[in-house]
Amino acid sequence: EVGDFVQEQRPALRLLQALGNQRVKGLVHCSGGGQTKCRRFGSKVHFIKDNLFPVPPIFAEIARVSGTEAKEMHQVYNMGHRLEVFLEPKDAEVALRLAAELGLEARVVGRTEASARSDGANHVTVIKEGQVLAYA
Repeated sequence: EVGDFVQEQRPALRLLQALGNQRVKGLVHCSGGGQTKCRRFGSKVHFIKDNLFPVPPIFAEIARVSGTEAKEMHQVYNMGHRLEVFLEPKDAEVALRLAAELGLEARVVGRTEASARSDGANHVTVIKEGQVLAYA
């Protein structure tokens, strides 16, 4: 049945079925906030993204034509990085294997640590191509 096939192919649902919703700590679709959207989730978290996917050419063209700097580009656009799954490191292999089975490119793009801010607020650091982009 077509409905069953579609249901089986949904990566987020498949991941929740494989690991259970207690082991999947969070899912963030990186639209409407780009690489900084994750700041809205959790408490006292420093999100460190140091292994993002290569940026698709369309984003380089947007930056070139608009004169937008890398920091703003990563804050506004997903830069080709669409869905974040927050897991314990021990569960990453399951997620990567599931993505491969579905023909999806996936990788561990970073990690989380305790907030380094004196007020404990969430913040993001993107490290890409020798640049360190910090978002409070």
